[in-house]
Amino acid sequence: MEALYQVPVSKVIEEFHLETFYLPDKPEKIMVSCARVNRPGLQLSGFYDYYEAARLQIIGRVESLFLEQMETEERKKNLDDFFHSAPVGVIVTSSLPVPDDMIFYAKKYGIPVLRTAERSSEFMAALISYLNVELGPRITRHGVLVEVYGEGVLLLGDSGIGKSETAIELVKRGHRLIADDAVEIKRVSATTLIGKAPEMIRHYVELRGVGIVDVRRLFGMGSIKDTEKIDLVIKLESWQKDKMYDRLGLDEETTDILGIPIPTIVIPVSPGRNLSVVIEVAAMNQRQKRMGYNTAQEFNNRLVESYAAKD
Repeated sequence: MEALYQVPVSKVIEEFHLETFYLPDKPEKIMVSCARVNRPGLQLSGFYDYYEAARLQIIGRVESLFLEQMETEERKKNLDDFFHSAPVGVIVTSSLPVPDDMIFYAKKYGIPVLRTAERSSEFMAALISYLNVELGPRITRHGVLVEVYGEGVLLLGDSGIGKSETAIELVKRGHRLIADDAVEIKRVSATTLIGKAPEMIRHYVELRGVGIVDVRRLFGMGSIKDTEKIDLVIKLESWQKDKMYDRLGLDEETTDILGIPIPTIVIPVSPGRNLSVVIEVAAMNQRQKRMGYNTAQEFNNRLVESYAAKD
């Protein structure tokens, strides 16, 4: 998945508490635009086919030992070629010593050199996960995102349909608000979407006739959450008398968001319906489906078996 955005090296340094050995410029101005990383063992031996300089380069124990065992002139030539390839940055893991000749060529070509105490495997896993989140494709959707029984529920619908009021009712019932009105959605993997609120309106909800309310101050820290995975989309729409709504739950509708299909249900809104309770049940039902139990399918199977027994 190609990254469409950038993250400054300063944020990477701050996130992983990296030690700085050399920076050619202010870290805020050095940008990382690729979520993948690379261990440059092959490059340090002279093989550059399919090499991506946009990746952060990770030098661990294997690469360090490989360099140590080279003859001096060979090591210098390989390091010169490696830093001349202009990698976005080099990170040495496991608190390994950073050779003087590595710093020399880093300064010669203006390449950042950093170090972490973490082991290579653990650090790479955490770094890739972090970069996937920071660099993931994103969109902003008009809606409300809440966490209900551990499920991330994205409420969509026309303005004035009652999304914000429903969110407040869910918060009062012990669930958590992530975003109201605008939801920033990032694709962080081939199957996962993460939603959050824009910084300016985070933790705020607009209620018509009341105004802007601060959910965190009114209901406490336990009523809000900064980010949440999107597991279910619920579309709220005004009740249409002549429309046929799904009565059993056998229809498997999805909404495509950034190329990922998200399970979707349509809930008609009419006077007297307790939307918060309906959404709670929908969230629990979706959780059951993810765990392998489909109530609608089970009920349908019983009907089929019943009819078969009568025949």
